[in-house]
Amino acid sequence: MAGKSKILIIGGTGYIGKFIVDTSAKMGHPTFALIRESTLSNPSKSQIVQNFRNSGVTLLYGDIYDHASLVNAIKQVDVVISTVSREQLADQTNIIAAIKEAGNVKRFFPSEFGNDADRVHPVQPAKTMYDAKVRIRRMVEAEGIPFTYVVNNFFAGYFLRTLSQPGATAPPRDKVVIFGDGNPKAIYCKEEDVAIYTIKAVDDPQTLNKVLYVRPPQNTISLNELVSLWEKKIGKTLERTYISEEQLLRNIQEASFPMNAILSILHAAYVKGDHTNFEIDSSLGAEASEHFPDVKYATVDEMLDQLV
Repeated sequence: MAGKSKILIIGGTGYIGKFIVDTSAKMGHPTFALIRESTLSNPSKSQIVQNFRNSGVTLLYGDIYDHASLVNAIKQVDVVISTVSREQLADQTNIIAAIKEAGNVKRFFPSEFGNDADRVHPVQPAKTMYDAKVRIRRMVEAEGIPFTYVVNNFFAGYFLRTLSQPGATAPPRDKVVIFGDGNPKAIYCKEEDVAIYTIKAVDDPQTLNKVLYVRPPQNTISLNELVSLWEKKIGKTLERTYISEEQLLRNIQEASFPMNAILSILHAAYVKGDHTNFEIDSSLGAEASEHFPDVKYATVDEMLDQLV
């Protein structure tokens, strides 16, 4: 572990957090997870916490609403990675304040792991989430905290697994809904790969104060292309229903939470093309699969094979 940064993950028992904790430990970083004491008695989290212990992760007790515990945890590490949930995005101001007081952090990764918040064109209710991410970015920069923002667009385990069909738990086998004309390219990344790229960036000077875009070329595909690829794998043609932008916007307005939030995220990706409608500016960011070519990422083709 000599020379490897000590990493604190905040929100480590959450969706992407557990992958990042696990990967940090596997890649030989002294790894710390900030855990609420109430988490220990939460049946849905107990196995995750036990896995952390088995991996040699140091558990620190506290949360982002307890300033003293936060400062104490941050003082023990070099790098802080936040993977807090959507509900806590705005409250990352508490993490920023603690980082400033601790004074020892050489890099902060705020909770991003979606579209590029500075380049997205969302409607409500997703707009509130992206606005919170933007405010945190500007605060991090204004405070002079060294940072990396990880932008991986869609998690494969959530969006690829269902071909982005709202409310589905498995890929469609008869009918499929296509948002807009189905031609904008979207990006799907395996959670484990996102975690690997994130941890590799921790001690990488070229990703300092940059956006790390996880945009693997083999995983950049339109919804029409994705459905066609799936049809080929299952040997069946699906009945496609195309939903216009106007209809999708009406559906968003009529839906309740969380469906309205999911639909507004799909609108940004599939109608506005916000995953891929810009070129990566090398002065502001880097593409992960190009920057870390030694990582063999899971391709959309391979991941779909697992779903057949």
